[in-house]
Amino acid sequence: MIGYLEGTLLQRYDDRILLLVGAVGYEVLLPAGVIAQLGGKALGDKLALYIYHQQTERQPRPLLIGFRVEAEKEFFQLLISVSDVGPMKALRAMTLPVRDIARAIENRDVSTLQRLPGIGMRTAHKIIASLEGKMGKFALIRPSEGSEAPSAADVTRPVMEVLVSQLGYKTPEARRMIDEAFQRNPTIDTPEALFEEVYRGEVR
Repeated sequence: MIGYLEGTLLQRYDDRILLLVGAVGYEVLLPAGVIAQLGGKALGDKLALYIYHQQTERQPRPLLIGFRVEAEKEFFQLLISVSDVGPMKALRAMTLPVRDIARAIENRDVSTLQRLPGIGMRTAHKIIASLEGKMGKFALIRPSEGSEAPSAADVTRPVMEVLVSQLGYKTPEARRMIDEAFQRNPTIDTPEALFEEVYRGEVR
């Protein structure tokens, strides 16, 4: 089993990288939240990743999923232990940093979990029921230096304040508008992009 790889960043794509280790190139899938943390990495740079490796009779082709720190890999393994959450579903869902997802689970924040691609209300409740109380360690993961992925609160808070304080919306109505914006576009990563998506949703 492959648990860790250290090598040279040979190529990068939207959802994966090619990591050159010795004379072998490993194709490693990365959650969007991890890709955002590697924003400053250029081709040819050194890179080390903790690897979740899966290979089964039904899936003979090795599946390699990479993480920046070991705790992120451990979180992923807990997430896929939840009923109906397999490796590929978990991979696609992890569009936020692990620390933010972990905090949402501990806070029973269903709306934030529902913003993750492929995670509906039923699955969000299953995740909370299975993992609540186990997330303290992961909620403390230190953001990587140069990380380009802001927390969900950093994106949402200023938009909520403007909608309520300046534009006259009630808090529940503003929260609905923001939640619907994230459901339409889970890749929103700045307050400006969130404002634009909220506006687009309201003028349709």
